Amino acid sequence: MERIREDPPAYSERLPSIKDLAEKTNIMNIPIDFRQRPYVIINDIKKNHRKEGFTYCFLSVIISFIFGLSIGVILMSGQYNEKYILKRNPERTINSDKNVLSLDKDRYTAVSFTGLENKYNKDIYPKGLTEVMKDILKDTKSERHLQINKTFIPDGNTVLYDSIFWGPEIENSMPQGYGENSAEIWEKYIDESEVVKMEAGCGRMQNRLVTFKDGLQACVRYRQNTDQIQGEIFSFYVGRLLNLTNLAPSVVKIVDLKDKLWKNVANDIATAQWNTNRAVVLTQYIPSLESASIPDVFRPTNRHLNKLDILKMSLKEKDEISKQILIEKLKNKEVKQKEEVKNFTHIDLKLNKKTIDRFLELAQWSDLIIFDYLTANLDRIVNNLFNYQWNVNIMDGPAHNLAKKMDSGLLIFLDNESGLLHGYRLLKKYNVYHSLMLDNLCVFRKRTVDSLKRLYLNKNVGSILSDMFHKKNNVIIRDILPSLPEKNAKILQERIGKVLNQVEKCEVNFR
Repeated sequence: MERIREDPPAYSERLPSIKDLAEKTNIMNIPIDFRQRPYVIINDIKKNHRKEGFTYCFLSVIISFIFGLSIGVILMSGQYNEKYILKRNPERTINSDKNVLSLDKDRYTAVSFTGLENKYNKDIYPKGLTEVMKDILKDTKSERHLQINKTFIPDGNTVLYDSIFWGPEIENSMPQGYGENSAEIWEKYIDESEVVKMEAGCGRMQNRLVTFKDGLQACVRYRQNTDQIQGEIFSFYVGRLLNLTNLAPSVVKIVDLKDKLWKNVANDIATAQWNTNRAVVLTQYIPSLESASIPDVFRPTNRHLNKLDILKMSLKEKDEISKQILIEKLKNKEVKQKEEVKNFTHIDLKLNKKTIDRFLELAQWSDLIIFDYLTANLDRIVNNLFNYQWNVNIMDGPAHNLAKKMDSGLLIFLDNESGLLHGYRLLKKYNVYHSLMLDNLCVFRKRTVDSLKRLYLNKNVGSILSDMFHKKNNVIIRDILPSLPEKNAKILQERIGKVLNQVEKCEVNFR
C-alpha cells in the first residue's frame, strides 16, 4: 500500500503571526526588527521571560528576608522588655547629694547575650539600650550600684551645699546690716540735716566726727586728693552692686558755708583747715564697735577655706551625742573614718550657737576677701600680709580698718579710700597679696556670686557705676568730683572675671 505523505503545515499554521508577535513584544517593550526571521524573534521573547522571572524571584527573597528579620527583632525585644525596679535608699544622706539606687538582686541577675567574653569589643547589646542599662546588663559576680545625681535642695539645717556655697542655716542667721533702703534713707536725711558740732575723730587728722541737730552722728572724710574721695564713694557703690551690707551708708557733699548743712559750724571748719568748695564723704557713724581679728583659717599656717574645713569645724564643735550620730551616718555611707569623707557636696547638720557664730564671721570674710580683691584695697588685709615679712605677730593683732558690731557680730568694712584708684595704680607691687587670699577661698555666698555673674555677663559695670554717681549727686558735685575713669572700670570688669574663675576652679576641685 502506498504510504500517503502529508505535507508539513505552513508557517502560518505552526507559528504565530508577525502581528501577534508585535502585540506581545510591544507590551513587554521589546523592539522588533521585522527583517529578522520568526524563530529569532521567538528566542528573544523566551530570553526576556527568563529575565523577568529571575527579577521577580530576587525581589521575593529580599521581601521575605526583611519581613523575617522584623519578626525576629520584635520577638527578641519582647524577651528582654522587663521593668527594672530601682530601690532608693530611704535613709537621708547628710553629706552627699548622690542618692544610691541599687538593683533588686533577688529578682534580677546578671545577663549575658553571648555567654562569651567580648574579646573583639563588639556591641553585644540590643539597639536602643542606654549606656546606663548596658552597664546594668554587663556580666559581673559582684552587686552593681547605679549612681544617680539629684539636685539637692537645701533646707534650714543646711550648712553648705553644692560644695562651695554657704547654706540657709548660715544665711538665715546673718546680721541684717545696711541694705539699699538704709542708703536711701541716709541720703535723704543728709539733704535735710544741719551739723551743729564738729570734733576730732574718725581716723586721719583732718577727718571729723560731726553731730546733727537730733543727735545722730557721722564721720566726715576730708582729703586733699580727690581720688581718695572717689575711692571711698565708688567702693561704697561697688558694695551696693554686690548686695554687701557691711558698708555703712555714705554720701558725697560739697563744703559750702552757705549750705544749711554747714552754716552752723563755720568756725569749726576753719579750725579743721578745710578748704571750701571741696568734696567730702559723710558716712553714718556706728557706735558700739570692737576690733576684729583675722580668723585662724586665713593666717599663714593655714590660709584656706573650703568644704573640708567647714566639715572639720562642724565635727569639732558638735556635742558628743550629735557627733556620734553624725559618725554613724557617715559609716552607713560605707565610710570607715570621718577623715576619709571627701565626696560629699553638702553638710546638713544642726549646729550649736558657738559654731554658727563662727561660720557667720567666716561668711562675711568670704565677702570681704572678694570686695578687697575687686577694689584692690591696700589698707586692710594686704597691709597685714605685706608687713608679715617683718612682723610675724601682726596676724595675731586686730585687722586694719575692720570692726565688728558688739550687738550683732556684723563686720564693718571701714575706710575704703584706697580702692579702685590708688590701689589700682599699685597693682604691680601688691597684686600678689590680693591674689593670695582669693586663691585660697572656696566657700562663697551664693547671692554675691550671682551678683558678680550678672555684672560680668552684662559687661557694663563702668556704666552702672557712672549712672549711680549721676543719679545720686547733683551737677555741682559732679563738676568738682570726677566719675570713675574708664580704664579703672575696665580693670574692675577684669577682676570680676578673675573672681568668677576662682569660683569655677573651686567647683571643679571640690565636686
